[in-house]
Amino acid sequence: MITVIIPAHNEAAGISDTLESLKSQTQPPDRVVVVADKCTDATGEIALALGAEVIRTVGNTDKKAGALNFALEGLLPGANPEDMILVQDADSQLSHDFIERATAHLRADRRLGAVGGVFRGADGGGFVGHLQRNEYARYARDVKRLHGKCLVVTGTAALFRVRTLEDVIEARLDGTLPPGNCRGGVYDTSVLTEDNELSFALLTLNYRIKSPADCTLVTEIMPTWRELWAQRLRWKRGAVENCVQYGWTRVTRPYWGRQALSVTGIVVSLAYFGTVAFALGTGEGLHIQPFWMAVTGVFVIERVVTVRLRGWKYMLAAATMYELLIDLFLQVVHAKAYVDVALNKKKAW
Repeated sequence: MITVIIPAHNEAAGISDTLESLKSQTQPPDRVVVVADKCTDATGEIALALGAEVIRTVGNTDKKAGALNFALEGLLPGANPEDMILVQDADSQLSHDFIERATAHLRADRRLGAVGGVFRGADGGGFVGHLQRNEYARYARDVKRLHGKCLVVTGTAALFRVRTLEDVIEARLDGTLPPGNCRGGVYDTSVLTEDNELSFALLTLNYRIKSPADCTLVTEIMPTWRELWAQRLRWKRGAVENCVQYGWTRVTRPYWGRQALSVTGIVVSLAYFGTVAFALGTGEGLHIQPFWMAVTGVFVIERVVTVRLRGWKYMLAAATMYELLIDLFLQVVHAKAYVDVALNKKKAW
């Protein structure tokens, strides 16, 4: 049996497309549950009209993680350990064969704890939307090259066995894993990135995680720089705090390595622009050096090749390095995330 759980907070604008994508699956789910969390719009009514079950959270103050725990606490006790649970965002539409392919991957590997999706950005959002679609295309390329190996099974869509989630609950209660919501909830409600933390939890329990290239979906992009800033600050701060939460372990070493690379990138960017500003400010001027021209050439090739999935027009545009704008933007966000962690500033979703 396959059950889909969709946490939703005021998703009336997109819930229809999400539910229609489930209806068109080559392997339709047996049950679709929309968790209406403090909705003040017509999300619940639309979902009911399209045949989904709707449950409404009661007293939830823990956002998406709390809504998911609320639903799972009711669903898991009566489920068969080999049943499957697909958790997906209310603003994501699965490819028509997503469930069929994801269940095949899960059934083929007993130690596979979760199967995630490879997403591409939805239309819209103007220039900032375009930049995100390029970014997601590069992510899809990386995952394909690594045969589905991923660092995080993202919350856009992830398929689990019931027994895997029950193992997580047991490990939270016996202290093997962080306590989560301290009541045996699958999702840790104390963190900003509950999907990242659950990925850590599964890896700590010696499960594998995977985002196969044939499990695709379309997800919402942030339509403004302000909203992109808020989203990425949450992601980046959450990732740092998840590393701190788990400490230095065999699981977290690669994640700490990525944090070190990010810090290095921020320092290099500061040094680069600082020296340029100094040269221009003191009248020294800029001098072209072959070595740095070669380095720049490598960066240009990387930008062009990695966006190949979007076609030659996007490859030509990438050669101009106009995407440096979002690269620098994300580095500033990352630096802000480190400052917030260091100062223990109040978390915000």
